[in-house]
Amino acid sequence: MVRIGAPAKVNLDLRVLHRRPDGYHEVRTLLQSIALEDTVSIRPRPGPLTVRSRMPAVPRDAANLVWQAAARLWSALGRRGDPRGAAISLRKAIPAAAGLGGASSDAAAALRGLAAVWADGGGGARLAEVAAAVGSDVPFFLRGGTVAASGRGEQLRAVRPLDPHWVVLAVPRPGVSTPRAYGWWDESAGAGSPRSAGRRPPRWRANLSRLGNDLEPVVVRRRPEIGALVARLRAAGAAHAAMSGSGSAVFGLFRARDAALAARAAVRGSDWSTRLTRTIGPQEFARRARLAVGGAGAGRRGLAGGGDID
Repeated sequence: MVRIGAPAKVNLDLRVLHRRPDGYHEVRTLLQSIALEDTVSIRPRPGPLTVRSRMPAVPRDAANLVWQAAARLWSALGRRGDPRGAAISLRKAIPAAAGLGGASSDAAAALRGLAAVWADGGGGARLAEVAAAVGSDVPFFLRGGTVAASGRGEQLRAVRPLDPHWVVLAVPRPGVSTPRAYGWWDESAGAGSPRSAGRRPPRWRANLSRLGNDLEPVVVRRRPEIGALVARLRAAGAAHAAMSGSGSAVFGLFRARDAALAARAAVRGSDWSTRLTRTIGPQEFARRARLAVGGAGAGRRGLAGGGDID
């Protein structure tokens, strides 16, 4: 049995430039890992690959990004047919359809684990190539920390890690699908004028509130509660508050834990869940994403609760 942590992310900044000929969108984004995480467990076993989760909404077939990642790695290893020889279990803590990258992080964690189970000697280069083919965010989750991404999100560049912050998450229900959010952006009259041609503002670290999300306005028109939550987090003193990715999750950054706790209390509501977590740098991401090998209960490394801090 191998277990791998799969931390979530928030988009500190997201700029959408244009729709590409391949149907994706050209973006410039700043990704930040957070401590909220799923856990992916993989057990070698004969027979077809299986993917299981206690959450009924998680697909168990090729609709699951983890299954797709396994199939692509299997093919990259020169093996025919559907993937075999492993049972994958997903312990979910990251909300779905929230812009927090749960499915992509699970897929990246599965690639790491399956490379070990299937004795892949191709190393990181093969995993990076497979990850880029699986999904735009998946390559980031092989790396973690604070990373600038471009292209459709698969071209990565390391930046100086963000100073530690507490993160308040508010996740309205239902979620927002990524294709729908980008479709709304395409329909928007403002879609043809991206902010500053995709360039982040200078000295953004000194004023995080200058960062933003191009998808937020078009999503808020259909989901006004998302805009209301952003405003409430700002009013509670967040250094930066925005929708993450395509939504529906909203996040606020706070330097002090007490301030984050007070802000979480201020945004509680019956129509959304809230979480308190924190940013993590590349070293902690690497520790959480490291393979732990052993039987039941081994290698948990304090991951109980999915990295959520309550």
